[in-house]
Amino acid sequence: MDAVQKDLENRKEEIQKAMLMMFKANMTITDWDVPEGDDREAAKILLSIMQDSLDTIKADIEAGKYDFY
Repeated sequence: MDAVQKDLENRKEEIQKAMLMMFKANMTITDWDVPEGDDREAAKILLSIMQDSLDTIKADIEAGKYDFY
């Protein structure tokens, strides 16, 4: 395992917790804004939004945007 892999593996749980916190925070905001809304549907939409963002980052990586970050 190289240094980058080791570093990210050491922070894996922290990164995953941050993603979950962002998801839950946005679910809470949606619940405040639309209390009568379907929470399962909101979760699916929010997940789709987050996936779109991850897909954009993935495309940027493939395009070399982070080669010299």
